[in-house]
Amino acid sequence: MRIFALVSALAAALLGGCNRIADQPDHQSEWRQVLEHKKAATAADASPKQKQIYADSVRAFVQKHPTHGRGRAVWNRIQLEFADDLAAMGRYQDAVRFYRVVLSHDPANADAKRGLADAMNRLAITHEKLLQIDKGMSKHEVASILGRPLPGWTETRERSAATIECWYYRTQTGGLAAVYFREGRVFAAEEASQAARLGS
Repeated sequence: MRIFALVSALAAALLGGCNRIADQPDHQSEWRQVLEHKKAATAADASPKQKQIYADSVRAFVQKHPTHGRGRAVWNRIQLEFADDLAAMGRYQDAVRFYRVVLSHDPANADAKRGLADAMNRLAITHEKLLQIDKGMSKHEVASILGRPLPGWTETRERSAATIECWYYRTQTGGLAAVYFREGRVFAAEEASQAARLGS
């Protein structure tokens, strides 16, 4: 009798376990679909649309299965690459937002930490960096030192003799710095500029 009861209990436990497994969503089949998009996105002739479809499929998968380790790791990497691209375009505020999202899920991510620190450094310039700006520098040369200004932090003034462009930056002391270009070349730079703050 005891043997029968034990066998019955084991059978019930086994059936219950099978039912629980059957009730679980099939992550693997969905993940394989995501990987199919990856093949197209990583091909040598991949189009921007194919890359976007892959990124969207990873994001949708992670939203549905937030605890899927591999999915989360891939999505973090995609966001990190996007943050790097934004920083390369001078969109440091947007880059900071994406670096912070990655770090919220992966606090030890060294690339995200490094990217965040660099983007934050670019957002607020130091006196030493401003001193590196010399007359005659091109916009590209200035951007390589200070980064490009935030959206809305530039101003163009038409003068009778030339076109003047002003780039404004926050300073680490909480002030404002400005770099002035005449026909695309630096002719002045100053800290604690009295120019009206543009943007936010």
